[in-house]
Amino acid sequence: MDRQGTHINDRINVAIDGPAGAGKSTVARLVAQKLSYIYVDTGAMYRAITWYMIREGIAPEDHDKVCQKVHNMVIELIPEKDLQKVLINGEDVTPHIRSIQVNSLVSQYSKIEGVRSRLSQLQRNMALRKGVVMDGRDIGTTVLPDAEVKIFMTASVQERALRRYKEMSEAETVSLHQLEKDIARRDQLDESREISPLRRAEDAILLDTTSMDIHQVVDAIVSHCRTHVDGERNHL
Repeated sequence: MDRQGTHINDRINVAIDGPAGAGKSTVARLVAQKLSYIYVDTGAMYRAITWYMIREGIAPEDHDKVCQKVHNMVIELIPEKDLQKVLINGEDVTPHIRSIQVNSLVSQYSKIEGVRSRLSQLQRNMALRKGVVMDGRDIGTTVLPDAEVKIFMTASVQERALRRYKEMSEAETVSLHQLEKDIARRDQLDESREISPLRRAEDAILLDTTSMDIHQVVDAIVSHCRTHVDGERNHL
């Protein structure tokens, strides 16, 4: 295969971590498309669980009930052209998981040890055959510590808030200033949680995307992946 793709025998796993609003999901999906890999949106899985618990009236403080529900839950990721559908027990919950309410509570459910251990195992299983691009907050440190390429994407709080603001629908009435406060608070929660806190893996490549457009970010990550594959070939 030419340099526009990666040979099947050279398939690797790519871990993309970073704080809220860094653009990980969109970038990871496009990187997967370029490499003909499978994209796994771990954040969508946590968001789906959060939405489900909100609908069922199960508070994040009720750890036992949350963990029981998650343990018996069937979570599926269905790839489509421009997004990844998330199904819980066969129900498509994709339209609901980006709401303001989910945004405000997802960190509370995500920090529960039973939730993280269950989803981390599901995510590891998805990556067993290689050829996976996975994004989240602890992929390179906890879920896929042996991933061949690890990227830590970040951007300023102001830039991340602005990106979220531009993505919002007209029905959402949150101000840019409030989004900045929410993202800063989410950073603090993610970095200080006891279970799998947000941090850069020692061998992860730091990529500050504040002044980069999405195509530049995707190209930079794909370049790192191909450099790794070429380097491994040269050692054979």
